[in-house]
Parts: sequence; structure tokens; C-alpha cells
Amino acid sequence: MDLQLAGKTAFVSGSTAGIGLAIATSLAREGAAGIVNGRSQAAGDKATAQIKAETGVAVQGFAGDLSQADQAVALAARFPKVDILVNNLGIFEPKAFEDIPDEDWLRFFDVNVLSGVRLSRLYLPAMKAADWGRIIFISSESAVQIPVEMIHYGMTKTAQLAVSRGLAESLAGTGITVNSVLPGPTKSRGVNDFVEQLSGGATFEAFEKEFFETVRPSSLIKRFATVEEVAAMVTYVASPLASATTGAALRVDGGVLRSAV
Repeated sequence: MDLQLAGKTAFVSGSTAGIGLAIATSLAREGAAGIVNGRSQAAGDKATAQIKAETGVAVQGFAGDLSQADQAVALAARFPKVDILVNNLGIFEPKAFEDIPDEDWLRFFDVNVLSGVRLSRLYLPAMKAADWGRIIFISSESAVQIPVEMIHYGMTKTAQLAVSRGLAESLAGTGITVNSVLPGPTKSRGVNDFVEQLSGGATFEAFEKEFFETVRPSSLIKRFATVEEVAAMVTYVASPLASATTGAALRVDGGVLRSAV
């Protein structure tokens, strides 16, 4: 299927590893001119080289911490026109509620929510002028099913749903769509770190089996999703073929959420 992404420019925040890198790779493979982002030049160079090796497509990079407002402004100055904005930048960590200080709540909100708010605000004028654009927030099933081991993370994922739906409502009747994608437990670099913290030295396979028996027993696939499975959904939503999908929270959660809608 031709997703008609040739000639489109796509920016994916936090895209030097994990889900973000898989999204950037998938978009490049479909012909979009990509811009990847990480906090260091070295990470960006490695990601752009990997995408070129896998797809044959050269993408550009932007090194900067997009939880900082001045870095977002610098990005928009360097790349003033982006057709597809994927707000993927995010952090998470397991921590008991009573051990989460105010500073952590604010840090999580800055990184996971405000980074996407700022980028959307910066790129909307050009999208409105073109009457075409795609804004996608990478949320999580944790937005709906708040994990007790990281409530501060769940809070930010729910906030992303509110921003996404509200922004979509404000753009009614335009060629710009705004959606959220809700991955379930996914085998990304961050999850590997998460497993190391919680596994007590068990192998990944043993932890995965225990995790889906006790922590996420509602999963229907009984495994961590791959980053490529998440990227496939995002790539479709970014395409012109998804023009009737907006204001939606789209699940790639392996059936973890026990809901028919």
C-alpha cells in the first residue's frame, strides 16, 4: 500500500532509540523527509546513519533537549516547515507515590506534556497555511489504566489525551488531524532499563512471563509489543490515507485495556 508520504516532512521528537527511532525509520521508508532528535549530536548521528543503512534514505538530525523552550524555538527556526509532527519525547521510571517529590512531577510534565504542546504551537501556523498537517502524541495505555508503580508518568499520559482531543476540536473543518497513539507494554530501550530495575536479576523472558501473569494480566497477546508494531500504526495515522481519523485515541496495547472502545 502506498501511504502517499513522499514529499512530506516529518519530525519525531526523542527519536534516536526505541519507539521514536522505529517511527522515524518507518516514515523514511515510506518516503517522508525525516528529522530525528536526541539530546546529543552523537546519538543523532548514530540514528541517522542507522536509518540510512536500513532504508537507503538520508534523514537530518537536531540535537537538543526539547523539554526546554529555547531548544524548541531553535528547532523551528532551523526547520520552519514540518508536515508531520510526532510528539514522542517521554520519560518514565517506577517510583512509589510517597517517594515522588514535587521536582519529579514538574520534570515529567515538562518532558512528556509541555514539549509536545510547544512544538504543536510552533508548527501549527505553517500547517494552517497549507491546510494540511498531522500532529500525533505518543501517549500510553497508562493514560487510561494508571500504573500504581509510576503514577506521575500516568498523569502525563492522560494529559496528552486531553491536549490532543482539545487541539483536534479546535482544528475542526481543516486538513489538519490530531491524534494520540496508546502503546501498551513495548520492548524498547527504556523498557529494558525498567526490567533491570524490577526483575531482581531474572532473564527478560522470565520477567516477561511473570509481568503478564501478574502486572498486566489483561494483555491478550501476553508479550511486549515490538517498536515496529507501534511505528506501523503511527505511520498510517501520519499519512493522507488517515484523513478521516482525528481526535482519536488509537490503541496499540495488545488488548491490555479491557474496553470495547
